[in-house]
Amino acid sequence: MFNEAMRMIDPFLIGPYRLTGDSFAGFLIGTFCLCMICVVFGELTISAGIRLNRKHLQELKKEILHKERLSMQAYAEDDQVSYKALNKEANEAWGRHFFTMAAYSGGILWPVPFALAWMQSRFQSVDFELVFPLNRLIGENVGYPFIFIPMYILARIVFKYLRPRLPYFRGVQAMLDKSGAESG
Repeated sequence: MFNEAMRMIDPFLIGPYRLTGDSFAGFLIGTFCLCMICVVFGELTISAGIRLNRKHLQELKKEILHKERLSMQAYAEDDQVSYKALNKEANEAWGRHFFTMAAYSGGILWPVPFALAWMQSRFQSVDFELVFPLNRLIGENVGYPFIFIPMYILARIVFKYLRPRLPYFRGVQAMLDKSGAESG
C-alpha cells in the first residue's frame, strides 16, 4: 500500500525537480518544494490537533494559573505546607501542558520520513561532491539528506514569515497569538 501511494504521488513530487534544464538547480528547487510540502502538511496536522483540543488546552492553562495563584497566596501567608502542595499541583498541570504541546510539535515532523523515503527511491545513488573545506570535515561526497535537512530548515524559516499571509494559517497565527497573550 505504501509503495502504491508513493507511485501515485511520484509525478506530482518529481515535477519541481524538472523545472530547469540544470540538474543541480532542479534538485535544489525540487527539494525546497518538497520541504515546503512537508512543512505545510506538518503545520496543518498540528493546527488541526490544537483546534480539536483547544478546550482541553485552555483548561490546562486555567488550572496552571489557578494553582500558581493559590500557591503564591499560600506563600504570602507563610503556609509552607499548602504552598508546596499547590506548587506541586501547578507543576504537574504545567508538565501535562508541556508534554501535550511537545507531542503536537512532534506532529510537525511526520511528513519528513515519507519525503526522505520518496527521495531514496529517486536519488539513492546520487552523490554530491563537496569542496574544500567541507570535504575535509565531512567527506568527499554526500547524499540527498545532506541537502534535504538544510532545505527543510530554510522552508520552516520561510513558512514562518508566510504563515501570517496565508488564508488558513492567518487564522491559526491569530489563534496562537491570542493564546500566547492570554497565558503571558
